[in-house]
Amino acid sequence: MLKRKIMNTLIEWKNNTLVKKKALVIKGLRQIGKTFIVRQFATENYDNQIYINFKMNNDLKSVFDENLNVDRILLDISAKMPNIKLIPYKTIIIFDEIQECANARASIKSFVEDGRYDVIATGSMLGIRGYNKKKGQGVPTGSEHIIYMYPLDFEEFLWAKGISDNVITYLKECFINKKQISNAIHTSMLRYFREYICVGGLPEAVNIFLNTGDMNQVYEQQNDILEEYKDDFGKHLDINENENVDQLLLARILKVFNSIPSQLAKENKKFQFSKLGHNGRSSNYKEAVQWLIDAGLIIPCYNLSALQLPLDGYKIESTFKLYMADSGLFISMLERTTAGKILSDELQIYKGAIYENMVADAFSKMNRKLYYYHKDSGLEIDFITVFKDELSLVEVKATTGKSKAASTILNDKKYNVNKCIKFGSYNISTNDKYLNLPYYLLFLFKDIN
Repeated sequence: MLKRKIMNTLIEWKNNTLVKKKALVIKGLRQIGKTFIVRQFATENYDNQIYINFKMNNDLKSVFDENLNVDRILLDISAKMPNIKLIPYKTIIIFDEIQECANARASIKSFVEDGRYDVIATGSMLGIRGYNKKKGQGVPTGSEHIIYMYPLDFEEFLWAKGISDNVITYLKECFINKKQISNAIHTSMLRYFREYICVGGLPEAVNIFLNTGDMNQVYEQQNDILEEYKDDFGKHLDINENENVDQLLLARILKVFNSIPSQLAKENKKFQFSKLGHNGRSSNYKEAVQWLIDAGLIIPCYNLSALQLPLDGYKIESTFKLYMADSGLFISMLERTTAGKILSDELQIYKGAIYENMVADAFSKMNRKLYYYHKDSGLEIDFITVFKDELSLVEVKATTGKSKAASTILNDKKYNVNKCIKFGSYNISTNDKYLNLPYYLLFLFKDIN
């Protein structure tokens, strides 16, 4: 059983009367453990639960085709599911895979207004363009508390490996006090982090790794999941059910998705539409890129026109880098020998792209928006973020020395930036305006502005 941080969020929702008035909707990729965690939560916190999986129980969709009166819905459900119990104020209703039944999501408002039953809905692809178009009665406004679930972060991976809480507490103390980590723990954590890069955070891949230690089996599982995701592209482009899939858009989505590894291999990692081949123009592929972002499979990182707060006010919409949302899936898109080279720390030229993707992945799991800074002069900083309420540069570098681009900005008063955080395989250290941190401490940025 994998311990997940989102369980605390679910408990807070149940106990918070202000939020509890709404239904909880959990969005996220397929295969990240939404169903498992919701069922576990329901079992531990409610006397009774009604679980409906719209992908497995196709015949239940018709229940929501009529009026959305709660008593009528529950009566029809009980007729189709004779073993359920309806216990008001002690029951949670789980609508799993709700993207398969748009009218079930529309019914959430009725359940919230009724108030006798708590409701949790889970779904993937809920954010894509055209969701619910001509398929249902609309998304209920004001009745949902929406949260996002992600693959395991590195701390959850450490929990899964059985790493002692004392060790994790020690890492946090070293981070807070900027104190060097013991060599033994530092070496072990670097190894665990390389494992995490290769395995990623999808629960099935993590469990296979923990149970077998066989990266070949992990690789096969990751590729199966990738193929399922690609199958989903076509399915969710058929937004009107009876119409044909937009084959041109599907082809463009696949081309963008498959191009991520080569795009990140470039020295200038800006996403270039021209690299997509014939007709590789922004106007042709912009919709495909947005579709993948909305689906949660890729993470955008926008260039900034100026190093000023608020960062979102200075982002350049047309200039961005794209990263994969799970490092394990990213590695599985590369040559099969890549994982072995990462584990043995022998990877050379492409190492920077992989570790940069890891930083993007970690920041995204914290709901940090991603930005970078690039000037035509060649001045470029990997990421720009806010650290302890200050604008900070973030660089992914192999050495602890001062980088030319960062030093240019830090020493120029017009930028008004005083901190550069560098991530690498080295231990914690400080050097003037530089804070050097090992990659594996990325997860500690969640609770810092």
